[in-house]
This record gives sequence, C-alpha cells and structure tokens, in this order.
Amino acid sequence: MKYVMIVPVGDNTNTLFIGIRDFPTERVILLAPQARLREAERIEKDLDRFGIQYRTVEIRGSVWEEMFRTIGEIARQEVGKEIIVNTATGDRATACAATSAAFVNGLKAISIEGNETMLLPVLKFSYYKLLTDKKMALLKLLYRQAKGMSMHELRKTAKMSAALLSYYIHGNLKSEGLVAMGLVEVLEENREVVVHLTMLGRMLVKGYV
Repeated sequence: MKYVMIVPVGDNTNTLFIGIRDFPTERVILLAPQARLREAERIEKDLDRFGIQYRTVEIRGSVWEEMFRTIGEIARQEVGKEIIVNTATGDRATACAATSAAFVNGLKAISIEGNETMLLPVLKFSYYKLLTDKKMALLKLLYRQAKGMSMHELRKTAKMSAALLSYYIHGNLKSEGLVAMGLVEVLEENREVVVHLTMLGRMLVKGYV
C-alpha cells in the first residue's frame, strides 16, 4: 500500500523524506503559500530524483481557510486512496491548519520529532451532524453580515424569541450552543451585545469544514 501524502511547505520540509521513509508514498501534493513557492520548486527536484510523482497547489489568501478548502477538495478527489498529511513540514500556521483540516476530514496525519515519525490520532467529526437547521440558518444570516449582528437585530431577522435565540447561541446543559462549538463569539459593542461568526464559522458556512 502506498500513500498520497499532503505536504504543507514551511520551515521544516527536510522532514518530508522521513515521512516518506516510514509511509511509502506514490504521490506528493505540496501546499505552498506564495512566499514558499521557491522552496516547493526545490522539493520538486528532490522528488524527481526519487521518482515520486508530485503536484504543487499554491495557497493564496487566508492560510487557514485555504488549507481547509484545499485539503477538503483533495479528500473528495482522492476517494479510495490512502491519504496522509505530513504536518511536520509546515511552519506554525500551516502545520496547525493542516492538522485541523486532517482531523475534520478524518485523514491520517503524522508529525515528526527528531528522526521518529508519530501517527496522530484520527479525530473525525462533523459539525453538520451537530447543527440543527435553525442553527445553520443563524450562521448563514451572520455570514451575510460581515460586521456581525446585535442580538436584537438577529432575533428580529430570524423571527424568533429572545429565549430561543439565547438557547441557540449559548446552549444549555444538554445541548451545546454556537459559542461553545466555536462557531460564533458574543461581544459587547457600544452597549449592545453583538454576535460575530468566528473563522471556523465562516469556513463551515462556505463548506470548507
């Protein structure tokens, strides 16, 4: 069995071949932010010498959003393949984003310490199974208002009572609210309570999670 290895290009790309040593790889997909494209070209030359297929995907804009989107797309494109994410090759931002995206998509992920490869636990979960239609509708309303919405404005737009809105936002002992799920944050602004989507909330609405 050989793997398709997803490799964020960052500060520690020398760990790529340690991962390949322990997880035989037929193809490498390099995820390179614009500032790392030259490093990706160097890696491509090394892969050529070992006869390993590769392709490079340029990561533009938000590293977190693009990592989630790109790794999700690869997971859908490579159905039936053994996919593994080498999180050790990235810098702090790309490594964290790649690890989180691997968990969300139920992909195997590895880290490397010294000369040893560690297989990280697969923590597959789906926010979509935890979200009711009403909670998803609230997230979509907030997505359309980039600056957030006051609780009063959100209640009127969603046409629900203050108690019900508070339940969806804050939850109770039996059900997590959107705040506890990390999808929204509630802030006091100009003496009003305002609800904002978090980065994770935006990515979920966009379908990246």
